[in-house]
Amino acid sequence: MVQFHEHVITELLEDINGGLVVLSSGLSLSKLVSSLLLLHTHSEGTLLILSPSSATLRSRIIFNLKTLNPQFTQIPSEITAELPAHHRHSLYSSGNIFFITPRILIVDLLTNKIPTSMISGIIILNAHSLSETSTEAFIIRIYRSLNRGGYVRAFSDNPHAMVSGFAKAERTMKFLHVRRLHLWPRFQVYVSQELERDPPEVVDIRVPMSRYMVGIQKAIVEVMDACLKEMRKTNKVDVEDLTVENGLFKSFDEIVRRQLDPIWHTLGKKTKQLVSDLKTLRKLLDYLVRYDAVTYLKYLDTLRVSESFRSVWLFAEASYKVFDFAKKRVYHLVRSDGTKVSEVNKSAKNKKRKVKEDNKDSEEDDGTYSSSNAGLVLEEVLEEAPKWKVLREILEEIEEERQKQGGLTEELLAEGKDTDNGIVLVACKDERSCLQIEECIFKSPQKVMSEEWKKYLLSKVQLRDIVHKKKKPKDPKGFGILDGVTPIAPAQNAETSSISKQEHDALLAAASGLRSLAENDFEDPPQPDLDGRGRGKGKRKVGNKKGPIINDVSEVQSGSREASTSYKAETSVDNMVLRKHKNPDTTTANANANAKPLPPVQFYALESDQPILDILKPSIVIVYHPDVAFVREIEVYKAENPSKKLKVYFLFYEDSTEVQKFEASIRRENGAFESLIRQKSMMMIPVDQGGHCLGMNSTFESDLSTSQNSMTRRAGGRKEVDKEMQVIVDMREFMSSLPNVLHQKGMRIIPVTLEVGDYILSPLICVERKSIQDLFMSFTSGRLYHQVETMVRYYRIPVLLIEFSQDKSFSFQSASDIGDDVTPNNIISKLSLLALHFPRLRIIWSRSLHATAEIFAALKANQDEPDETKAMRVGVPSEEGIVENDVRAENYNTSAVEFLRRLPGVTDSNYRTIMDGCKSLAELALLPLEKLAELMGGHKAARTLREFLDAKYPTLL
Repeated sequence: MVQFHEHVITELLEDINGGLVVLSSGLSLSKLVSSLLLLHTHSEGTLLILSPSSATLRSRIIFNLKTLNPQFTQIPSEITAELPAHHRHSLYSSGNIFFITPRILIVDLLTNKIPTSMISGIIILNAHSLSETSTEAFIIRIYRSLNRGGYVRAFSDNPHAMVSGFAKAERTMKFLHVRRLHLWPRFQVYVSQELERDPPEVVDIRVPMSRYMVGIQKAIVEVMDACLKEMRKTNKVDVEDLTVENGLFKSFDEIVRRQLDPIWHTLGKKTKQLVSDLKTLRKLLDYLVRYDAVTYLKYLDTLRVSESFRSVWLFAEASYKVFDFAKKRVYHLVRSDGTKVSEVNKSAKNKKRKVKEDNKDSEEDDGTYSSSNAGLVLEEVLEEAPKWKVLREILEEIEEERQKQGGLTEELLAEGKDTDNGIVLVACKDERSCLQIEECIFKSPQKVMSEEWKKYLLSKVQLRDIVHKKKKPKDPKGFGILDGVTPIAPAQNAETSSISKQEHDALLAAASGLRSLAENDFEDPPQPDLDGRGRGKGKRKVGNKKGPIINDVSEVQSGSREASTSYKAETSVDNMVLRKHKNPDTTTANANANAKPLPPVQFYALESDQPILDILKPSIVIVYHPDVAFVREIEVYKAENPSKKLKVYFLFYEDSTEVQKFEASIRRENGAFESLIRQKSMMMIPVDQGGHCLGMNSTFESDLSTSQNSMTRRAGGRKEVDKEMQVIVDMREFMSSLPNVLHQKGMRIIPVTLEVGDYILSPLICVERKSIQDLFMSFTSGRLYHQVETMVRYYRIPVLLIEFSQDKSFSFQSASDIGDDVTPNNIISKLSLLALHFPRLRIIWSRSLHATAEIFAALKANQDEPDETKAMRVGVPSEEGIVENDVRAENYNTSAVEFLRRLPGVTDSNYRTIMDGCKSLAELALLPLEKLAELMGGHKAARTLREFLDAKYPTLL
């Protein structure tokens, strides 16, 4: 364990009430919590850890417990809903450590199934994601009211989230009932001294981007800046937050949406689209340095098709360059004499060109594809990612150094010293990047690019076939456009469309040639290939614009099957998180005649968030996609193993947004901690005489504590105290925050499993609560109709509560979007039909959770309190199949009533009169026309029903 973790734990243990710890990201929060758990003993009581949203953090804690102390027997297990109540009670009393979900814990607290005196404390691992209305805050409030001596220890490794909003850290401490805030940034004295005492050897490599990558990045930044300028014109957003640097982070979307949500319904379509476009542009910048040229072009194609109708950024001046440069990284369209397409004679631009499809001759031997009789050819470029070459050079250099130091290693082994274990860890952002880079090492970059190119071309043919099957008169707008042409002057439109058509034809010709080759060369049909390897084996020359053309004919013909087979077997066996590459075999050696030997490599996806450094204990780490949290993990790993030699390579694209984002993330974190330090110096936490934090609702808690004393103040105790309101709540509703808010208002919450409704306010009032998203989904699935039908059946006052979020607009849609006609896709039309079908249904609109609590209090006025035993039985059939308290079943045959209401001439206004006038459907069928007319309120309706009942059943002759 690192020493600054000991300091954190010492500070935490000083205050018996607990505290809130905020760490820099990457400073091993899981190891800190594991070290704290090791100090727990049975005599203290049971310790509960609220399960974090990410399962990886829980698995890391368990892994660290087993690693730090293998003899430690109290490995935390999880308390789940599957365990019966008596079993959970015995676990709560055992004195061990348990993970538990907030939903289970709050229900057990409300039903008094937990011996709170036996709970020594509660640990919360995601303090930055909590709010006053969260279930965790509800748990702490009840726990504190029942056990004043227990502690609450909350942790967060996301300091930026702790400063979002007004005084978030102070509010978090209040509803967690803690007084001490412990801040541990990377620049803290103890942390910086320990991590910098014996740092790893660092090699910072700046890889220059290709000319087209620089052009794409510059164009995207220009477009992003243009979108931000348009956003500033709306005067709806804080201008200080609208910077390109902030736009590089995911939190930027949250910042903008948080400011715009309350007025979202008043915004125009352009402003709403700008918010979406900024998210798309951030992805484009990120994918530029992560993915290869062909995959990037494919992604742009999908954007061109999916967003061309509504997107704003596509019409920015610089957006043309993004598409144009992305295309030029993959291929060029040239004439056979070497002239560019733009130099094609205008007199020949409108000539018809016949595409040679399904012909092997369409694929030329010099790496070009012919698409017309006029000599227009498709020239491959297939630009490789600059980092690929640098990564291979680094690996070759590492292996050379190891071979030179071979004798020294044997001497160190004889002395029993810690030596290099030979593993090189390559850390990438995601699993896809790991797989692709592994292929570059296992095969060659040229093969990887050519296979991606084949898949790209074949997808073009498949897309064309789909369009032809639909028999559309012409291609949809934006289909197949690869050169990023934006609307231009009318004089140039004809030439542009002609060039675009020729380019599209050339791509289809090349793809058709590939497909015909694949069909002829292989007898078995092509199967979907999971690891991304192509199956064609025709002659191919893959050329780079700057470098020489490399011929790989022999490898594709002779070695592709063996390499693919062996690689597939390895892929199926290895863990998905790690990709292992051993020394190249004969196939790889043939493919790379000049290749040097490589060391064993492990690939690690940063998004998997596994304790990879402690598992593998590598001596060399190559950070392919830099990440601040992983860099800190490397520093902590080196501080824990000071005797181990560790060398770290950082691969940055020079002058790229990758560098800018890395540096900006450090600045943002430092700024967040500086803000927290200022807040800590000024915050005021109210405490009682015993030194305990009073929390957010101190007045409500004091009222509860003095209720007995106040009783004697009211006419000597003869005046009755106000009766406590109680609400029966369905178990499933504890996923929301409304039960917490109702409890804050002083209502008693009774959690039970309800078949009908979500909240029972009185014997007459049943409420079905719907958030906006849930309302739309319930209408789509038809679930809401069934829920309202059962409420109307069993309760006199059925209520549909539509609850909006407090920070969002109190409107479904703007008034201009609401039409006069009923349309099946309009939410207002659906609500209108629901109200017409169920006249007794009451619809309540609530602006927020707190407004809902006020509405519930008003509805419960002058009403009796609900009975939980009756509420649980409603809608539940008994062993004989009879539903208790079924109002309609007691008086009527429910199925017969439903059948009657579907007969012609029977309406909502006359079906009750018909039921009173005859006892059964059989009697109804025998009634004369005059009697029917009397019951149904008219001769026309009676004749309609009589004709239906007397109609002969058609028979087949």
